[in-house]
Amino acid sequence: MLVLSRKKDESIMIGDQIEIKILAVDGDQIKLGIVAPKTVKVHRSEVFEAIQVQNKEALSSSANFLEQLKKK
Repeated sequence: MLVLSRKKDESIMIGDQIEIKILAVDGDQIKLGIVAPKTVKVHRSEVFEAIQVQNKEALSSSANFLEQLKKK
C-alpha cells in the first residue's frame, strides 16, 4: 500500500488519466474529487461490494433457471 500525505487543493495521479484531488478537510472527513475517463467506473467501496453481491446472486439465479429449463 502506498501512503501519501496531501493538503487541500493538492492531488495525486494514478497513471496519466486519473486524478484524485483533495477538495476539503473537515475534522475526520475528507472530500475527494476524482477525474477519470468515463470508461473507468468509480464507486465507493460499499457500493462496489453491493454490486459484486448482486452480480453473484444474478449468476446463481441464471444457473438455477438454466438447470430448471434443462429438466423440462
